[in-house]
Amino acid sequence: LTERFYRVPPSGARNGNDQGTGLGLAIVRHIVDRHGGRLDISSTPGQGTCCTVWLP
Repeated sequence: LTERFYRVPPSGARNGNDQGTGLGLAIVRHIVDRHGGRLDISSTPGQGTCCTVWLP
């Protein structure tokens, strides 16, 4: 979940809304690591995902 990824638009896509990058959690993890903290991610199907940042 915290690795960078890039979505490729389907062939024939005309608008830019289908494109994007998955950088959100990768950036968070990088910042937390630099500060000596920890990132915990837990997810429950049908309930959602909880992201917790622990900093010293």
